[in-house]
Amino acid sequence: MKRASLRRLPVMTAAFVLVLEMVVVIRPAQAAAGVVIDGQARFQVLTPTLIRLEYAQDGTFEDRPTFNAVVRDFPPPSYTTGVENGSRVIRTGKLTLRYRQNSGPFTPDNLTVDLQAGTQAVTARPTWPLAGHCGPSTVCEAETAVLSGGAEGMNDEPGYAGPGFVAGMWNVGAQLSWTQRGINAAGQYRVHLRYSSAPGNGVQQSVTLTAGNQRKVLRLPATATWGTWATTSTLIDLPAGDSTLSLRCEVADQCHFNVDHVAVTPPAAGYPTHVAAAHQAANLGGWRRSLDTVEAEDGRPLPVMMHEGLLSRDGWYLLNDTETAVTDQSGTTTPRPRRTSPYQDGYFFGYGHDYKRGLQDLRALTGPPVMLPRYAFGVWWSEYAEFDEAFYRDTLLPLFRSERVPLDVLVVDTDFKSPNKWNGWSWDRNLFPDPARFLSWARSEGMQVALNIHPSITTQDPRYAEVRARLNRDLARGECGPLGAGLDCRVFNMSDPAEAEAYFALHDGLEKGPVLWWLDSCCDSSRARPDGISPDTLFNALYARRADAQGRRGFSWNRSGSGYTGYGGGNQLYPAGPWAEHRYTVDTSMDTTSTWNMLGFASTYTIRRGNIGMPYESHDIGGHNYDGDASNLLPPDLYARWVQLGAFQPILRLHSNHGYRLPWDYPEPARSAAAAFLRLREALLPYTYSLAREAHETGLPMNRGMYLNYPEHNEAYTYDKQFLYGDDVLVAPVSTPGTGTVQTQVWIPPGTWIDYFTGRALTGPAVHDVSTTLATMPVLLRAGGILPIRTDYVDHHAQRPLAQVTLEVAAGGAGSFSLYEDEGEGHGHRDGQAARTRITYEQSSRSLTIAARAGTFPGAVSTRTWTARFRNVAQPAGVQIDGRPVSGWTYEPATRTLTVRTSALPVTAPVTITYS
Repeated sequence: MKRASLRRLPVMTAAFVLVLEMVVVIRPAQAAAGVVIDGQARFQVLTPTLIRLEYAQDGTFEDRPTFNAVVRDFPPPSYTTGVENGSRVIRTGKLTLRYRQNSGPFTPDNLTVDLQAGTQAVTARPTWPLAGHCGPSTVCEAETAVLSGGAEGMNDEPGYAGPGFVAGMWNVGAQLSWTQRGINAAGQYRVHLRYSSAPGNGVQQSVTLTAGNQRKVLRLPATATWGTWATTSTLIDLPAGDSTLSLRCEVADQCHFNVDHVAVTPPAAGYPTHVAAAHQAANLGGWRRSLDTVEAEDGRPLPVMMHEGLLSRDGWYLLNDTETAVTDQSGTTTPRPRRTSPYQDGYFFGYGHDYKRGLQDLRALTGPPVMLPRYAFGVWWSEYAEFDEAFYRDTLLPLFRSERVPLDVLVVDTDFKSPNKWNGWSWDRNLFPDPARFLSWARSEGMQVALNIHPSITTQDPRYAEVRARLNRDLARGECGPLGAGLDCRVFNMSDPAEAEAYFALHDGLEKGPVLWWLDSCCDSSRARPDGISPDTLFNALYARRADAQGRRGFSWNRSGSGYTGYGGGNQLYPAGPWAEHRYTVDTSMDTTSTWNMLGFASTYTIRRGNIGMPYESHDIGGHNYDGDASNLLPPDLYARWVQLGAFQPILRLHSNHGYRLPWDYPEPARSAAAAFLRLREALLPYTYSLAREAHETGLPMNRGMYLNYPEHNEAYTYDKQFLYGDDVLVAPVSTPGTGTVQTQVWIPPGTWIDYFTGRALTGPAVHDVSTTLATMPVLLRAGGILPIRTDYVDHHAQRPLAQVTLEVAAGGAGSFSLYEDEGEGHGHRDGQAARTRITYEQSSRSLTIAARAGTFPGAVSTRTWTARFRNVAQPAGVQIDGRPVSGWTYEPATRTLTVRTSALPVTAPVTITYS
């Protein structure tokens, strides 16, 4: 087996090499295990809960990996197959698949899968939606069409089906278009439209339907409300094969309407049955490109439409891979071969209510999430404002140090660039006279510097001559973002290897040492135009690959899963989907408006991102904008609660648009509370880094919806702001105002859970009111749970080795934790340079055992001091370490907490702490 390496390759080759060495082992094509062929249908049983479904009318099946499905040669599971009553039947013990023989491409009528979702027996009837495509006599979600001109998926009105509907059609030029497939014979067909229109507008609404050279105007009578939906239809001639159809606004006053579905049927047929509606309603949500410009007044729902994720309450999902690019043994991606006859390729996930199994299957098929460097889990700070080297060195960092607030990542936003603040490709020497000195200083202080970049260039930029010389031609004209007015803007086609290489060569001139690039692809019309990969995914993979080739843990920090269509938009659904993004990307939700609504939804958004296998989310902690104050200064309680949320997010990145997001910008008690939670964030790094490693190895997100662990409890779905941080820590962000005591309703799962801040024991399943001040938030440890945190304060993650660890142990049950450590950066962990320490707690013997560390790595400590804090225990008569009585332990009656501290002990020997 050959591992695809990118470190031995140039920046670009004739085709793109996008599979990182750290991610996937690309295996040569071979006779696959678990394969069942029945006529033009081929099935591959990958696991008991995952089956590949492939239909090729021409008899040519695809054995190469795709950009999504990089591994298929799983150890074959046990299954049986045979023919029963004219149907091919496959049974795995978890699934029973039935396909009616010789019945053509897969449809809800000829293919079913039986499974169990908790106590519910489910018969799945998968449909095959293609982004931007629609099948015959099939209801197709309008929000999955190709949207342009301001049309956008929304969900802020009732009554729609699927993830949402298309709004924004009131702009002249707004359009949704799709490829109509499966037309067997030329002739007349009926195009159906489900819509709602502006009630009381007084103007007849209409939309123009286009198919080839034909144009028809559909009149749209007003509906009673925006949440009332009606259908209309018209006849149109279509040729055999595929046709492109569009619905377009051409008269502004006549385009006040929303679109839910489209469908094409034979001329006499009525509106087809929406067989996927119930399944779509059961989906637990997944992703969108960003939360740019999303806002709503507090008390109103956020108008946020999200595309589907893998997880669904009815226990299944079809990942349609039909159009995803294929990948050869070297990692080079090429478009799928064009076919003239029906072809389908997809993966049926039938996990039932074992949602973790579904995510593990996804990870096995698509590759593991990138293992981020350790600094990424510390404290990040940035602000969209112009600062110079002296400010960072002489003002900002001294404040962090004097306030004892850690700082790991210093983000320098766009204003550092010259000659244009937005897309210049040189340092502004008025702000940074010596960039190499600045970056060297930052590294000496333990900070990773991130630089904001926008993917375009003007011909007025002195470095444009370098680009032109490399290409021996000009770049295409395009948009240059908000600071490009009046300039001759040029943009890159990242699907062109020469242009992509010229683009990255510009970065070489800005780098004066290793930096983290913040690709801000909101507003410039440079883009990738790959066939079979989403534009964002290509951009992100190239950034990740470049850093990986430099010997660092390559990842991109950017929006993900879709592509550019304008600021605040870009949530286009591409056929390949977001299913490979976790291999390359820290997703960022970007420019939100700070409200209590958005604070609560940010937590939900991270959970839903985990439903597509994306473990890392980066919010603007505090929110990008605040409209209630011209200075962008938040209400103190809103700021403090944002920081609390950030302390338990995969990434904590303080950020604002010319605003204030630092503790000392706020009065007490918000100031002290925010600083304390930033210190807690740094202290949590041993736990957080271990969760990141678990995400890398299993595909499980760091922030987990309650339903991953408690799928049979309805509250696990309805309490969608709270989450599990790992399996044993429950976090319920406070999203209601108040500078004093605030009550938060928290659903407590079965068992006993201990309040981290007060020691209060809560028993579930039940809903409890948890009282908090700005100094606390609902954080609970499961009885038996173990939370390792750093004992000593550090200014940054690398200031001192991890020689002092506190273990927060919730008594009342049994539990264990595996503490993971490695060098924190570089590729040594791929070669086994890592260590694990197994920690177990047994309630019956009241003992905590810390096993000998297994493995080592450069910089690993040889001795470690352990502090064990046993929560929810009665005052003991005595304490023993390795069977020997010890004194010096303490007990706090108010919180029922026993604290025991060891001396510095060799990490190569186990230690057991017992209380009696």
